[in-house]
Amino acid sequence: MNRNSLPPEARDRIYAECARAITEAGAERESLFLSRLALLLFEQVGDESRCGEAIAHALQALPIPSLSA
Repeated sequence: MNRNSLPPEARDRIYAECARAITEAGAERESLFLSRLALLLFEQVGDESRCGEAIAHALQALPIPSLSA
């Protein structure tokens, strides 16, 4: 685990909180919410290069939606 990694329990809690917030935002505002959240977190990182790398990595690892999931 690198120094910026979260323990698995914290990742699970944050994931659940984020999922609830996405649901609360609603389908029509989901993209806006996620973009705003990303920007706020990128500001915390404070490194444009690292943020760009994270965007590229997230896109690369993005799974194809499945109706069976």
